[in-house]
Amino acid sequence: MTVFILPANGGVHRLGVTATKKAIGNAVARNRAKRLLREAFRLSRPELATIETKFDWVLNARRSLLYAKLDKPLAELRAIAAKIKGGIPCDSDGVPTNMR
Repeated sequence: MTVFILPANGGVHRLGVTATKKAIGNAVARNRAKRLLREAFRLSRPELATIETKFDWVLNARRSLLYAKLDKPLAELRAIAAKIKGGIPCDSDGVPTNMR
């Protein structure tokens, strides 16, 4: 999974999920990948709630996700949330410096 984040204008974390036909395959596989990512995000809400800055998240599904159970994307997302909570250097606009 690839994750893109930007500071959100609102007071909540928002999620966008992509699963392309080229990367994933047919509609059944794309829908399963998107369901897994949405559920991982939902189950990560307690960890995300501890992050002061709210973000817009875009999760890009990868083919390897098709062969994984929920625990793998959930662990990845929780690790990313922990990394963000630990602190990402931001510029004066609140955008992480590694995103420019």
